[in-house]
Amino acid sequence: MYTLEKIKKNIAKEINAILNSDVVDIKLISYPPNKEMGDLSLPMFQVAKNQGKNPIDIATDIMSKMSEKKDRLGIATITRSGPYLNFKIKQEFLAKEIIDDIEDKKEKYGENEDGGKKRVMIEFSNVNTHKEYHLGHLRNVCFGDSVSKLVRVNGFTAIPVSYINDFGIHVAKTLWGLNEFFKETEVPENKGEFLGSVYVKSSKESKDNKLAKGMIEGMMKKIESRKGDEYELWQKTREWSIEQFDKVYKELGVEFEHIYYESEYIDKGRTMVPELLKKGILKESQGAIIADLEKYNLGVLVVVRSDGTATYPVADLPLSEAKFKDYKLDKSIYVVDNRQKLYFKQLFKILELMGYSQEKIHLEYDFVKLPSGMMSSRSGNSVKYADLRDRMIEKASEETRKRHEDWSEEKIEITAKTIALGAMKFEMLKIGSDQVITFDIKKALDFRGYTAAYLQYTYARACGIIEKSKISQSEIKNLKFSSFADKKEHSLILKLAKYPEIIVRAGERYDPSEIAKYLFELAQSFNDYYHSVNILKSEKNLRLARLGLVKNVNQVISNGLKLLGINSITEM
Repeated sequence: MYTLEKIKKNIAKEINAILNSDVVDIKLISYPPNKEMGDLSLPMFQVAKNQGKNPIDIATDIMSKMSEKKDRLGIATITRSGPYLNFKIKQEFLAKEIIDDIEDKKEKYGENEDGGKKRVMIEFSNVNTHKEYHLGHLRNVCFGDSVSKLVRVNGFTAIPVSYINDFGIHVAKTLWGLNEFFKETEVPENKGEFLGSVYVKSSKESKDNKLAKGMIEGMMKKIESRKGDEYELWQKTREWSIEQFDKVYKELGVEFEHIYYESEYIDKGRTMVPELLKKGILKESQGAIIADLEKYNLGVLVVVRSDGTATYPVADLPLSEAKFKDYKLDKSIYVVDNRQKLYFKQLFKILELMGYSQEKIHLEYDFVKLPSGMMSSRSGNSVKYADLRDRMIEKASEETRKRHEDWSEEKIEITAKTIALGAMKFEMLKIGSDQVITFDIKKALDFRGYTAAYLQYTYARACGIIEKSKISQSEIKNLKFSSFADKKEHSLILKLAKYPEIIVRAGERYDPSEIAKYLFELAQSFNDYYHSVNILKSEKNLRLARLGLVKNVNQVISNGLKLLGINSITEM
């Protein structure tokens, strides 16, 4: 149990003892809107209702009875503001407890065991082979990876997986275009990216072309037969896409426990359909096979079309079955954009009818657009991941070179790439998943804005202070926090104390933006503090205490950035 939770628990215990009732839960204890009012606040409405008294009267009575006990609770003052009790925590006590917590836990500070090791699968980055990997995909992979990390630090066993759509009409469209327009073209080194450009041209050329559409359908049937030249071409080009995805994942530092492929489950799904028909979960309708979910207010889901072609659930159902059986899951999370909202409700209902009662969550998110408008890979106006990355690195290199003319090109390149990747990830995670992201390169790399670069620069600044000080670990262990006197120090320490709560909240909501917002506020508080006090020129005890604070602010920034999949930088 972390310090702030202990303090809240002791306050609640003391008040419940005074009232001889368990009316106060620590969830009732919040934070005042104004720092001057105190560090913690307890509204007395629920307590007053339980006791049958006026909220102000009961707040006054409790304040009086608790005053003599506040010292052993680590409380400096107890005040009343209308029907609210406000508590100011002793600065020296809070500083020592929080710094001890962080020094003890280090990179694990903020983590908890609430999940009890329950097994949670997070399925994300469900991209299509034979298409380009673009900016829109980046939101999914960053979101899913961060959610996996949040699940893990909240005590669950996180199992990140990916499901690749390597079968389907989009594949046939690309292969038709490859044969039709690029047969004599020398394939470039980045074969996966090349396939993306082929898909764009094929989509445009076949849009109003009945003959082309017929040839594409024929190509699809030949691939599904799993024999012949078309199937061999599918196998070869499929590997081009997979190699590209692997390269992107490695660059982003994303790892999967397992990667599933639609081609591995489509045939299993076809054999499952007759079984589900027998059980009455599916039924025939006008030559098609459907799931009639009208009585659940979920409409009708076509599983096999009247022409015999399969839709998404034919592969998704056996895939889900395999995941639940192979990994013995307690919960399964699907990170897919919000266009699939109804589909996942339908899929989950079918799985429930099949006997899979485990919790299933569709973690949806909105789109990414450019300042110029929405993107579409089909029309070719999307931004390729590789192009975006290169432009970001180029911009970050220019900025780094200006700041450090004495640095080697290798050091500039490494730093710029870390800044660029951090900026890309942060832009994908800093706002809630229910909001559209407008990606602006210039704003993403702003060292003074709500950006990863600002957080990385803050971390580097703190590293510079610590490096200049030459403070040792033994000195940190013997800090005298009674030296603290500045209000900003108390505010900064309280912010560090709240980090474990932020992890819990972000985990419960599957919301990395909670971490991003917290880190930005922490960095702002630290920079404000840095500009208001002279850390290195303070008298010895105060200097050591302040350096200890700086070191542990940095630890929390580093911990939080890791949850967003972003690397810290020691020098910028």
